[in-house]
Parts: sequence; C-alpha cells; structure tokens
Amino acid sequence: MKGKTIIQIVLGLAIVALAYMLYNSIQKPMRFDNEYTKRRDACAEKLKSIRTLEEAYKLTYGTYCGSFDTLFNRLMNEDSMRVVSKVINHSAIPADVDINEVPELEAVKKGYISRQEVLVNPIAKLRDDGKLPIIDANGHKRQLTDEEILNLRYVPYPKGEKNEFELYATKIEKSGFMVPVFLCQVPHEVLLSDMDEQLVVNKIAEIHEVKDRYAGWKVGDTTQAITDGNFE
Repeated sequence: MKGKTIIQIVLGLAIVALAYMLYNSIQKPMRFDNEYTKRRDACAEKLKSIRTLEEAYKLTYGTYCGSFDTLFNRLMNEDSMRVVSKVINHSAIPADVDINEVPELEAVKKGYISRQEVLVNPIAKLRDDGKLPIIDANGHKRQLTDEEILNLRYVPYPKGEKNEFELYATKIEKSGFMVPVFLCQVPHEVLLSDMDEQLVVNKIAEIHEVKDRYAGWKVGDTTQAITDGNFE
C-alpha cells in the first residue's frame, strides 16, 4: 500500500472520529436536558401527591406531618376526617314532593333532609373525590393504590435506589399567629447522582446564580406559608 493511500485512510478515520466527537458533544447536553426534564416530571407527580396527603392531614389533625410513617399510617388506618353527610328523611317528605326538585336549603328548612357530621377514612375520601390520580402504563387514569401511596416517600431516580424525599413540618409566626407549614424536597445531588458529574455540577451552578433558588425539586416551605412546588 502506497504511503499516500495510507495517509488518506488515516485522515479519513480522523475526520470520522472528529465528526463523532462533535456530534456527541452536541447530543450529550441534549440527552442530559431530556433526562433532567423526565426526572423533574416524575418528582413533580410524587410531590403533588404528597402535598395532597399533607393537606388532608392538616384538615384532619390541624397540623402538617414531618414523618412519612406517621403520615401514611394515620391517613390510611384511622377514620378521623370529619365530613358532613346528607340524610334524607323520607317519612317527612309529602307524597307529591320530588325531593330532587327541591333546593337543598329549602329541603333542610322543611325537614326533608338533615345534615350530620361523620368520621371517614381520609385516604378513602381522597380517592372518592378523585384527588389521588395516576396515569398507568396503559394511559388510563386511576387512583393511587395503598402500595403506591407507601412508595411516594421514595425518590423515583436513580432507579433501583431507595432514596427518600426529605420531609419537614413545623410552625411559623405570621401576623401574630402560629401557622403550620411543611416542606418536602430532594436535592439534585441525589436525584441526578448517576448522571454525568460535570453536567450536574454545571446545572447546580446555573441554578445557584439565581438568589434563593433551590437546586432540586420541592413542594411547600418552612419559612413561609405556601404549598407551591418550584416545578409549577
């Protein structure tokens, strides 16, 4: 093989290698951003469900909960949420009256119906109200199962690990009153721990450029009375 031919082959291989390196240098950040978005969305779904449970806990017990064990156990196993139940007094309704056509306030005044407080299971009530939704693998919307509720505590990524969201609950003073607050969060160092280290460092540095911005995903706050998520 002539020297010129060898040089041409080497140059051709070098061009292919450089083209691949250039392509990969462009695609690598794009793949990172796509995975970052996927993990954000997965965290957001869990954090929104945890917020729903915390709000139900506060409605039931008057405060937020800083323990997943207590949060799940009490909401799943106690009939403790007070709701107003409507009871129809059939014996008090005249034969010529259709109760479905009588406004509720009027029906209460006439004694056709009465209201009474009953204790119900918080999780069952949330499911009845459609407040624990999930889209399954077939694209069907349903309510979270007990097992899925218990697994809300675990960060969805990296797969195969059992990292838990950080959960806090306390009270802060606002306008002279002590107000319950809660916070549930996961830092990017945990959520992205199996991804390209330098790209993770760059992402966190980019986030920290904005004052008071949290490098991770969270819902709620322990310094102000809000229940918003920073993914919303």
